[in-house]
Amino acid sequence: MLELHGVSVEIAGVPVLRRVHLMVPPGGRVALIGRNGAGKTTTLRAMMGLLPLREGRIVIDGRDATGVPAHHRPRLGIGYAPEERRLFGRFSVRENMTLPAEVLKLPGPEVARRLDSVFALLPELKDLAGRRAAGLSGGQGKMVALGRALMVGTRAVLLDEPFQGLAPALALRYADTLSRLHQALPDVAILITESNPELLRPLVERSFTIERGEILPA
Repeated sequence: MLELHGVSVEIAGVPVLRRVHLMVPPGGRVALIGRNGAGKTTTLRAMMGLLPLREGRIVIDGRDATGVPAHHRPRLGIGYAPEERRLFGRFSVRENMTLPAEVLKLPGPEVARRLDSVFALLPELKDLAGRRAAGLSGGQGKMVALGRALMVGTRAVLLDEPFQGLAPALALRYADTLSRLHQALPDVAILITESNPELLRPLVERSFTIERGEILPA
């Protein structure tokens, strides 16, 4: 379970999040909807420890993770696919996907097992495994970022604007992948940010709307 309790964040002294309360239950599929600049990405970055909190707490499976450094958050079972993908262009698709698991110093057999599981869910990535990330299309890069997040996201996966910039056909493929993800990993919590609620309506169980850094009443 992911929980944000009264989380506030400032960037360069400017309030960006204002006492955000949010919960994603185990296996839950939750959307965070808002316009550009509303605070969606900041919320995910705060959850990953990439931004300091001015106030509030972040709780993961009952554990207060507020003070856990960013490089240790994946150890808590959280995978993160940022909007801009952040792939290493000179690395292969396989190397980009396995990097976070290797940083966590998971045993080789466990890394291989997780990689096989991701390939079973995203078979197109197996065909791309040896290709350099620099040669991927935007849609392929989004899939690799998702696969990389799944390598460590045993409890939760955070997806930031996964449909942004995708052609309609690729958006449908990505949506189908998310549906299969929930079927294959029913206990993994999924939090997705998006500016267009219609794209996520068939995929999520609950939506929160964020505006000017605040969660609006349902």
